[in-house]
Amino acid sequence: MGTIIFFIFAILTIAAAWGVVTSKNIVHSALYLALSFSGVAVLYVLMNADFLAAVQLLVYTGAVAIMVVFAVMLTLRGEVQESSLETRNWGWGALVASLVFIVIALVILGNADWRVLPTPWTGGGSTEDLSLLLLTQFMVPFEAAAVLLTVALAGAVILAKGVKRTHELK
Repeated sequence: MGTIIFFIFAILTIAAAWGVVTSKNIVHSALYLALSFSGVAVLYVLMNADFLAAVQLLVYTGAVAIMVVFAVMLTLRGEVQESSLETRNWGWGALVASLVFIVIALVILGNADWRVLPTPWTGGGSTEDLSLLLLTQFMVPFEAAAVLLTVALAGAVILAKGVKRTHELK
């Protein structure tokens, strides 16, 4: 039964993520994002990672998704294609993203030293144990997530400032 629930929520999460990328309405994209975050939280619960599920719901679904909705509502200027003329080249973006994904997958799968081998955690489940684990054994992924969030914040600021129209039709 757990496998069926996993596949239902995995498909729901992937479908919501696809909706974020393909939706032409930016408000709908923000709501799909919240649904995707919620689906990931359910997947954490299925993996018995209750603390991560709670953080996922509180931080991402609660805070980030609501912040995105408010930012969209405050800065909405019409359709996305009207405010950004570069969205016509989405095919090139999809091609580059696919190539980057393939290269990263080949590097990770081709180098056994990069793989994180699953080791059973023998410590308790307290926050102190989790912080010790994050700041020792998983410090590099933890710092990579911090850099990723910083870059996402910078991108959000750039998007919120607006796109200058250089291609004015006269």
